[in-house]
Amino acid sequence: MDALELVAEQVELVSTFRSFDADGDAARQLALRSQGEALAERLVAGWRAGPAPLRPNLWFTYHVYYKAPDWLGPAVSAALGIPYVIAEASLAEKRAAGPWAMGHEAASEAIRRAHLVISPSRDDVAGLEKLVARERIVHLPPFLDAGLYRAAAGQREHHRKKLAQAHGLDMSVPWIFVAAMMRPGDKLASYRALAAALARLADLPWRLVVAGGGPARTEVEAALEESVPGRAAFIGILEGRQLAAVYAACDLYAWPAVNEAYGMSMLEAQAAGIPVVSRATRGVPDVVMDGRTGVLTQSEDLAPALRQLLTDPVRRAALGANAAAFIAAERSLDAAARRMGGLLAAL
Repeated sequence: MDALELVAEQVELVSTFRSFDADGDAARQLALRSQGEALAERLVAGWRAGPAPLRPNLWFTYHVYYKAPDWLGPAVSAALGIPYVIAEASLAEKRAAGPWAMGHEAASEAIRRAHLVISPSRDDVAGLEKLVARERIVHLPPFLDAGLYRAAAGQREHHRKKLAQAHGLDMSVPWIFVAAMMRPGDKLASYRALAAALARLADLPWRLVVAGGGPARTEVEAALEESVPGRAAFIGILEGRQLAAVYAACDLYAWPAVNEAYGMSMLEAQAAGIPVVSRATRGVPDVVMDGRTGVLTQSEDLAPALRQLLTDPVRRAALGANAAAFIAAERSLDAAARRMGGLLAAL
């Protein structure tokens, strides 16, 4: 919405209706469909009853997939005769049958009817092409408002001293940072892969700074303590300025990205001027430029790439500087808004 507001006369959030069903509950999905259809009818009736200049010119929906189909956008846009746009959509053909069959079909139909599908990840494009013509799909990589991180990077030494005092960190050694929720599944698998990689770097001086929390925190702490005892500092869940300050205070960011769509935390790290070590999987190569803003590996074992950067502070600093410049020029809110403005104007 921040990006849209830079290029549209008015952006309005017209509903907080949530169609998400996590459990494949058929009764819940039927109820959500019924609620969505009724809400779409009320929205259309309200706009038709009001002055024509107050009706929307375009409908924009974020994130459509089988667990969260769009029951509003296709109906409203068809009734009002306005363009329908989706940002971030995916097709999971294996869900065509089973507990999410209704959501799969509804999401597929919404994607088919979209005048434009904006895809943050190249990984989703092949699936989308089975539903819509390629010219209606545009790859727009993830972006962010970099101001907070850029400001934090300008006070790096202040933030580094403050973090060192708070958590007993040695300022003379490199700090590896990771910020991710701690929950079972892919996140826990990523933490365990990171722990295994770090165990192979025990001969080098470094500390790990971990931001995050969640139901798998005990397992995450156990994995890291077993692999690299005494090396990890857990600083809890942080947001906003606090999180930006920690990015800026650290030296590099590491995350194995097991089944990660693209990884917004890796964008944040680069915006704060630190390089990223991750895997060349799914949408990660759209976020981290291998050899330019960080290092991407073909396997979950990040140890060799981490060793390179831990032992080469000159290259580490160069990649960090490139990362900040890359975000400012190519992944900033302003850059995305300019691109989106042109795409939407064409509709």
